Amino acid sequence: MSNISDLSRDAWMLRGPLAKKGYDWWWHSFTAENAETGEKKPFYVEFFTCNPELAGDEPRIVWHLGAKERKNQRPSYLMVNAGFWGEEHGQLHRFFAWKDVQVHADAPYEIEAADCFCSETRTHGSISVSPQQRAHHPEWMTDAGSISWDLKIDKKVAFHVGYGASKFFRDLNAFEMFWHAEGMKTAFSGEVILNGVRYLVKPETCYGYSDKNWGGDFTSPWVWLSSNNLVSKKTGKRLENSVFDIGGGRPKVFGLALDRKLLGAFWYEGKNYEFNFSKFWTLSGTKFDCWETEDEIHWHVVQTTATAKLDTQIVCKKKDMLHINYEAPTGLKRHNRLWNGGNGTGVLKLYKRRFGREILIDEILAENIGCEFGEYDR
Repeated sequence: MSNISDLSRDAWMLRGPLAKKGYDWWWHSFTAENAETGEKKPFYVEFFTCNPELAGDEPRIVWHLGAKERKNQRPSYLMVNAGFWGEEHGQLHRFFAWKDVQVHADAPYEIEAADCFCSETRTHGSISVSPQQRAHHPEWMTDAGSISWDLKIDKKVAFHVGYGASKFFRDLNAFEMFWHAEGMKTAFSGEVILNGVRYLVKPETCYGYSDKNWGGDFTSPWVWLSSNNLVSKKTGKRLENSVFDIGGGRPKVFGLALDRKLLGAFWYEGKNYEFNFSKFWTLSGTKFDCWETEDEIHWHVVQTTATAKLDTQIVCKKKDMLHINYEAPTGLKRHNRLWNGGNGTGVLKLYKRRFGREILIDEILAENIGCEFGEYDR
């Protein structure tokens, strides 16, 4: 499917059964420039909501409790999560009780708590965690530090995954984890202040990304790869109207786990190549492998349809990544090595398939890749 906006999929989904056992988050990642030195640094900002119908007077976090204490308890809060990648990396969390949160649930969504705000077109907020708070509250799953941001959001290209996230399947809660990327290519503008250092966010160099996930639990393995900082090896020119996005793992439909599957799209200079297992008529297939070395995380994904093939090889240095922390709406924290980065690099080879032959359309160098890989603790 081509670049189709669908703000209804960006609406807040925690209604019906998911209000008591569900999460919904809006994610934004981008690269910013140090206002003094020009050094580039990638950041993310996320608004993570969980189990609003179980609200109490305080945010309820339960993953750290013993099995007996945790019994019959589930988390309930808004978590505002802002982080940064590179050799200096970290994640800062701020929790709100639902009585302190205002949500406009229908499209276009808005969510606000204190000075933290997020919508389709803007986000701003602040988080400050002292070393003492971090030490006294391990359940917050946070590092120490301070960050504030004020950003305009301009979503340019969407990845619309089709009927798998349609209202019909959403109403049935068919999938355990849904995905929609309203802005797989997003132009951000504004500023971030990290531990007193000011960073500028510019539309032409932010290589921005915006998506959301929602459901009743997470997936394992968990895979995500995306970038719009792309250069053609064929011409040597920057691809100004291109972006790729790959995500998934082992989806569950009505409680049944499918084989390892990924969804993917490559918007290549205005032409869309989609690799979507739910669109069986395209004869879509995916093979992927993710592995660790001592210093790096690697991804190799091969996606095909009857008419196209995309071979994607990505690497990211562990020293630039973090283990991003989430508590599932069940109250369990099973992902404890969920590698997450914004400095991935790699090569994509895009082919046209015709009459059994594969013809190379382009070989593309990718940088500033948002990347993720993790599996549940065994």
